[in-house]
Amino acid sequence: MLLARLSEAFGVSGHEDDVRGIIVDAIRDRVDECRVDAMGNLIARKAGTGSSTLRVMVAAHMDEVGLMVSQIEDNGQLRFYKVGGIDDRILPAKAVRIGDTHVPGVIGFKPVHLHEKGETDQVVASKQLAIDIGASSKAEAEKLVHRGDYAVFASSFLELEATGAWRAVQGKAFDDRAGCAILVELLSERFPFDFSAAFTVQEEVGLRGARAAAYAEEADIALVLECTGANELPVDKDVSPSTRLGKGPAITIMDATFIADKRLVEHLVRVAEQHKIPYQIKQPYIGGTDAGVIHKVRAGIPSATVSVPCRYIHSPAGILNLDDFSNTLALVRQSLFSLPDAVKEQPWRKGT
Repeated sequence: MLLARLSEAFGVSGHEDDVRGIIVDAIRDRVDECRVDAMGNLIARKAGTGSSTLRVMVAAHMDEVGLMVSQIEDNGQLRFYKVGGIDDRILPAKAVRIGDTHVPGVIGFKPVHLHEKGETDQVVASKQLAIDIGASSKAEAEKLVHRGDYAVFASSFLELEATGAWRAVQGKAFDDRAGCAILVELLSERFPFDFSAAFTVQEEVGLRGARAAAYAEEADIALVLECTGANELPVDKDVSPSTRLGKGPAITIMDATFIADKRLVEHLVRVAEQHKIPYQIKQPYIGGTDAGVIHKVRAGIPSATVSVPCRYIHSPAGILNLDDFSNTLALVRQSLFSLPDAVKEQPWRKGT
């Protein structure tokens, strides 16, 4: 299963090589052209049928949140920085893999027996933690790891066994390996227009790769495939979660980085209702995606984001509903096929 391979791959922002390699193997027979740009974005192009002159780009980011070794202490333990948005509360006692050789380690934490009164009520800041690889000295640790090495959560992809209406999986980095897997599947189609698939880098540290990809591709329209948080834990106050598992793909109207093109949002909703694909509207003004920079490139690119909901995002163990995954693929596929007809009704591009 491609999603499983992508989830387990090592790919912190700035070190997306393994993920890119898996995707290249998966798409090489599906595309007309494939290249890697100076930043590390993987750009694949596929000619359309010729019935539309549109240029459409769909993007999904390859990178995941993780850690970087910043210092090796005399006792052999590794200080680190966070790469991307990780909640300090989830770090203590988590297993990690470090560097190209995937050295195993664990983020050290004082045992509960040794806590002072009141300490258990406090969040331990990441700067107070260190990764333990079992080394007894700095010299011993330096034989295995180096400053600047990346670390990821040591997580395995699992199919959950609960029976019922859901098909759920557990794993790390569904943000945004789920989007990458969907984009790979889209490349098996030939759309009416020339199609660019941008597998971008460094989204988690500031939407960096997408800016370069969008500038180079000069698309008329862009869609971003994402994985977004579904906070469904019980709360005292009745506040709706951003998204819910099992309710279908989440369409963004607005987040912290952009306001989605209204015409594209209306098109996505119309297609979902016509094809009876379940969908939900993501709670506005939460998070950000590559669309936040894509829509501002050159003279502006009408953009929208469609996401697969995921519980416990940016953690060692997210939970994703495979029906949501399949419905996201179906919605985006159908929306792309019918996009030229929708465009004819709107002044989306000079000359149309």
